[in-house]
Amino acid sequence: MNFFFMEMNTRLQVEHPVTEAITGLDLVDWQLKIASGEPLPLRQEQLHINGHSIEARICAETPDKNFLPATGTLWHYGLPDGVSFERGPVRIDSGVRQGDAISPYYDSMVAKLIVHGATRDEALARLDRALAQVHIVGLNTNVQFLRHVIASESFARANLDTALIPREAAVLFNQEKVGVHLAVAAAVAAQLLGERSESTGEAAAGWRDPWAAKDGWKPFGVTERGFAFEFQGQTVQARLTYLHDGALQLAVQPLAQNGTAAAPQVHGALWFESNAGQVLLDFRGDRQLVSVYKKGDIVHVFAQSGATQIVAKDGWTQRGDGDEAAGRLTAPMPGKVVSFAVKVGDTVKQGQALAVMDAMKMEHTIAAPKAGIVTELLFAPGEQVAEGAELLKLG
Repeated sequence: MNFFFMEMNTRLQVEHPVTEAITGLDLVDWQLKIASGEPLPLRQEQLHINGHSIEARICAETPDKNFLPATGTLWHYGLPDGVSFERGPVRIDSGVRQGDAISPYYDSMVAKLIVHGATRDEALARLDRALAQVHIVGLNTNVQFLRHVIASESFARANLDTALIPREAAVLFNQEKVGVHLAVAAAVAAQLLGERSESTGEAAAGWRDPWAAKDGWKPFGVTERGFAFEFQGQTVQARLTYLHDGALQLAVQPLAQNGTAAAPQVHGALWFESNAGQVLLDFRGDRQLVSVYKKGDIVHVFAQSGATQIVAKDGWTQRGDGDEAAGRLTAPMPGKVVSFAVKVGDTVKQGQALAVMDAMKMEHTIAAPKAGIVTELLFAPGEQVAEGAELLKLG
């Protein structure tokens, strides 16, 4: 005797905009009509497929950390031009707005981005352009990971299966597409544009303090100005030189941990201007249109090649240094403590599983950052904890 199982799900899944895009039919409208007793509007042989459609789920998560769910406030929420909740070449269905908070209590999906094209290649190119225009600041998302996926050989050639991610892992994770030189140039340009804006505001108000000016003017000689950044865990120094003709020269020097040069210094002409909320940037002849958002010491840079973050080190103290921080085990996101795999007095090895947390319908294991002895459990299973809360102590 043979047994067969069939799953039946009468609700519309989140992918229904793809079907709507290629058939031209509104499935939500169909569902409501059928639920009210009307007959099925069309028969199978009456349906026609037009072109190709792809949907990307934009989620609050960190792919490089095993897709760890992320929470936070949408400090900036920029989306590409398109339609919402209706068919179009670029469609964005989103239930949040700038300023909203993404909490740990609901699904991590922020928006759905759906594109339609006459061919699959056209749809892929349109999706990449649209993803490049998604600028989210305030929490981690999978936007850049999605761009890496659609650019991978497997996805580009439609060699699709459940092993795609491990097969293409080398080009999907820990990718830095912007680069230190463009990131530094963008951060310096953003700083100078902010200073110009402040100066213009003072001038408009009838007062501009000449002693507070940072435009580098001198009656003789040249002015040099130093900057320090943290980029991808590495310290980077930059030197900006103001020339007499108003031109700028920028030198970028990555440093090793001992303070010596970690790579050859790169220097060249820097030019920029504000352009409709973006920055038209030219460093060493490489002209690009980038978007820059500065929140505290963190500068978020969005370029056509990708997105990155760079931290201004002026007045910035690095967190997590020292032996004290190394012995602390904190919650990587808000959630619930499911269980502890150890008890007080246990000796643990580096990498050993210590606790399990649950957030956004996913479980996450907290591992020991070093060998030690468990000295205290600070929560009980079932308790809710905030991001950064210390879960247990190692001695």
